[in-house]
Amino acid sequence: MVTIFQAVTEADLQGILDLQEENLVQNISESEKNEQGFVRVQHHLELLKSLNSIESHIIAKDGDHVAAYFLAMTKMSRNDVPMLVPMFEQFDELYHQGKKVSEYNYMAVGQVCVGKKYRGQGLFFNCYEAFRNAFEKDYDFAITEISISNTRSLKAHQKVGFKVIHTFKDEYETWAIVVWDWGKN
Repeated sequence: MVTIFQAVTEADLQGILDLQEENLVQNISESEKNEQGFVRVQHHLELLKSLNSIESHIIAKDGDHVAAYFLAMTKMSRNDVPMLVPMFEQFDELYHQGKKVSEYNYMAVGQVCVGKKYRGQGLFFNCYEAFRNAFEKDYDFAITEISISNTRSLKAHQKVGFKVIHTFKDEYETWAIVVWDWGKN
């Protein structure tokens, strides 16, 4: 039975890293990347501990196995993942509902991954509901960037309620910045 909760133990965080490793863009085939999606940023245990000490990540576990994770990042951790600094810099320049994104208290979704054998079973939506329940009282909305080439992820985020507010191209690819405004849904 799969249960969803906020990460607490080092084993929870190691489970995130294990699932991440299985789904890194460089570790999967091109067809799997195109059909199933991928994650690009690789974390390490100390970094996950640091991020989790600010706001706990949402995980789904099947027994002792992490089946899915949704990483929580705040403005406080904006410089902790060098590859994500440009994402936060993009946020600083954007507007949402007529106000600069940087003026809001937002929760950044650092990365999302659902294990291969758990896909298509509603776990993505259930984890995002847990994410919202954990953070909506303290944050205005969730925001993240998704590779345009990761069509499965982009479509799934839009089904949850995320809206594209900006697109841009970096040295890797074209990205969509999406917002899930909890006051509007």
